[in-house]
Amino acid sequence: MSNPSIVNKKRLVIALFVICMVFLGLIIRLGWIQIVNSEKYRMYAIRQQTRDVPIPAKRGVIYDRNGKELAVSISTFTVWAAPPEIDSKEVTAKTLADILEIDEKKVLDKINTKAGLVKIEKWIDKEKADAIRQAKLSGIRIAEDNRRFYPYGNFASYILGHCTDDNRGLVGVELEYDKVLSGLPGRWIKNTDAAGRQLPYGIEKYYKPENGLNVVLTIDEVIQHFAEKAVENALAKTKSKRVMAIVMEPKTGDILAMAVKPDYDPNTPRIPLNESDKSNYETLDINEKQKLWNKMWRNPIVSDTYEPGSTFKLITSAAGLEEGVVEPNSHFYSPGYAIVAGQKIRCWRSYRPHGHQTFTEGVQNSCNPVFIEVAQRLGVDTFYKYLEAFGFTQETGIDLPGESNSIVQAKSNVGPVELATMSFGHGISVTPIQLITAISSIANDGKLMQPRIVKELTDDSGNVIHRYEPKFIRQVLSEKTSKELRLIMESVVTDGSGKKAYIPGYRVGGKTGTADKIIDGRYAKGAVYSSFTAIAPVNDPKIAVLVICDEPQGIHYGSLTAAPVAEEIIQNTLRYMEVEPQYTEEEKEKFQREEITVPEVRSLTLSEASKILSENNLEFNTEPINVENGNSVVVDQFPKPGAKVVEKSIVILYVKERQQ
Repeated sequence: MSNPSIVNKKRLVIALFVICMVFLGLIIRLGWIQIVNSEKYRMYAIRQQTRDVPIPAKRGVIYDRNGKELAVSISTFTVWAAPPEIDSKEVTAKTLADILEIDEKKVLDKINTKAGLVKIEKWIDKEKADAIRQAKLSGIRIAEDNRRFYPYGNFASYILGHCTDDNRGLVGVELEYDKVLSGLPGRWIKNTDAAGRQLPYGIEKYYKPENGLNVVLTIDEVIQHFAEKAVENALAKTKSKRVMAIVMEPKTGDILAMAVKPDYDPNTPRIPLNESDKSNYETLDINEKQKLWNKMWRNPIVSDTYEPGSTFKLITSAAGLEEGVVEPNSHFYSPGYAIVAGQKIRCWRSYRPHGHQTFTEGVQNSCNPVFIEVAQRLGVDTFYKYLEAFGFTQETGIDLPGESNSIVQAKSNVGPVELATMSFGHGISVTPIQLITAISSIANDGKLMQPRIVKELTDDSGNVIHRYEPKFIRQVLSEKTSKELRLIMESVVTDGSGKKAYIPGYRVGGKTGTADKIIDGRYAKGAVYSSFTAIAPVNDPKIAVLVICDEPQGIHYGSLTAAPVAEEIIQNTLRYMEVEPQYTEEEKEKFQREEITVPEVRSLTLSEASKILSENNLEFNTEPINVENGNSVVVDQFPKPGAKVVEKSIVILYVKERQQ
């Protein structure tokens, strides 16, 4: 045997050196993993071997102010599958599909994966859960779950809102208070091998979820029912696009009721209740459906603005009385229009001017020139001071999501004409919640309160965890001005355009409003907001009410569309609140009105008809609302000639321009 050559010896030495270096590197790397980074890789191993199934917490209950359950979480079950542990996927899929009454292919697709854990079906009832347990399917587990349920269906849906499929608040109180309602989820933890099979000697722990807190609303379920019933009746009667009402307690800012119709059912929030929308729903693509959902779920009372029209005259009145530029008995004269910066701004009754009147009568008559003059006396700076004081330049801070702010022109851009139109509620857009909050301050001796929808948070034992106290914002008016204006508001109901809100024994103060609606940046002909705002009783206000009819068909006047809705809500609410009626002798006399036969005024000019009705102690409104020509012809009337009505009843005159 020959000795290895020098070259081979060198190669062997080099190979030995390389092998030694490789082993040294492996030893160093192993030491680094085992000693230096041992904790890191231990955590990696635990994560790979651990399956963590979340157990949702039971969402807190939403109560009304008296403890009525408006939103609850009911116990349900969720079916989970561990695909690696399933013996026969085809048999398992068929069995589950039969029990759950779902498509077998969908079940098979879910379990025919390499995932360690998949969700098969959620929110199944106890009977189905028991049936699956009895089938004893390998790799199939049943976990307790919770589902949000609204026992009254579409009741107060714009207040409560609803949740997503995973029980997260999406809109309304459910979203605003999602963190406190949600609670802390639990965990079901177990050890598995690489294939996802549970280890026989592994760790299995169950951490119980911590329930969310309960939310107690300021809403009174009974008053909410009164409001929803009245609004639904008005929707059918006026054929409005939408009708909304809000009831507030002036002294605290508590929202007692907030009703909007049409609405939706939070139990099935994606399915429209409106028959026409429902019929077209399935034909929509996902983008169109999203638009429909956003429209359905948007709360117009806090998220939409509108021109308040004559209801805003109460704000101008308050500022004028507080600043001393006008008094209840101050005298005004209206020729049916006002000339402002060379422009003629007409009164709604320019064809038969109100003429000489006191300020109180000007409010009763809703005479635009009176309020233009009051605003001119105030000036832009002072007028804007009260806009800010009443809260029209910022959000109210109500505890509901999606609140919008008003649309108010910058003070630097306001000239004489803009100031004039704003004085009677045009050229300014506010949210309904802003307006009712401002009106409530008039009822509350000038104290502006922040509106609130939630009173307190409680636990499952009924213990109060947190209480939200009423929040005073600022003193807007003096007590003297507040009382003066409330008496003027009362005269609107007893002697002015708000007679439809008159309630025997209860002193109701109010103001009607009718404003053209802006669509696509311009005033739309024939589309109006008719509204009515009220406080009651005037001597000791318990509630403030705002009713808005969006695009009523036929009769447009707030005095005839919105005022009766407010009257129904106020009467039922005050009786429910056990406010004792106080009848006066004067009231009794007013009820004993003389019965009058409605005269024939068709084919007459508007001026002639108005004169005849006035001589018969009857009042009237016109359709369309704004009639600038007294020579327009009355083509129809309601009630019809010969009908018996009490004195001072309103006759609707349908008019059109005389053909030349």
